[in-house]
Amino acid sequence: MSAAPQKVAIVTGGSRGIGAALVRRLAADGFAVVVNYAQSSGAADEIAREIGSAGGEAIAVQADIGARDGMHKLFDAAEERFGGVDVLVNNAGIMALSPLAGVDDDSFDKQVAVNLGGVFRGMREAANRLRDDGRIISFSTSVVAMNLPTYGVYAATKAAIETLTRILAKELGPRGIRVNAVGPGPVATELFLGGKSDEQVAAMAAMNPLKRLGQPDDIAGVVAFLAGPDGGWVNGQTIRANGGVA
Repeated sequence: MSAAPQKVAIVTGGSRGIGAALVRRLAADGFAVVVNYAQSSGAADEIAREIGSAGGEAIAVQADIGARDGMHKLFDAAEERFGGVDVLVNNAGIMALSPLAGVDDDSFDKQVAVNLGGVFRGMREAANRLRDDGRIISFSTSVVAMNLPTYGVYAATKAAIETLTRILAKELGPRGIRVNAVGPGPVATELFLGGKSDEQVAAMAAMNPLKRLGQPDDIAGVVAFLAGPDGGWVNGQTIRANGGVA
């Protein structure tokens, strides 16, 4: 009996933080991985080399997720190198915090372009190019349920992703493609920790019953479950991986 063909995953924003943990976990689970990065190639190239040295397969591909051709470019690269795509993880995103009264148009437009536009185009590309029985996993945030001040625009883009997830799950169900979202709480990454005092970080960690920040590997485990066979009966859902904060 011949072995099943290797499955292929695209991870947007895969060079740092949660994205890097996702890439390593999916590679460890046997996926060939396309590691997307926006600007600096160094970290993405290093992860791809690390996976290759461990016997896996990975390529680093530059693409601006906020641009109209970004997702198309990633799928082209995956198909050229690996022959197709089975899993898309829409991880890339940006966050600019401000009370709504102080949000300028440039900040609003950029967050919408990357957080919502990039995920929408990723979903659209996957709907047309993903192999049957695939997975689409997008990132929301637990802030959608927490309604924290200054997170208005960011949370609004993520709430829209949850709606798109539920609708696309119904549209792609006949092809066996499962569509879900993950809504992390505070996770100890450079993005989250940047600009916060030790007191602010401690206060955020104390908000959940487990009294700690999430770690990138905590989130990677949830994504791996949704991407793998054990997640096959989960569809159209948002899993709030947050230690019980909301």
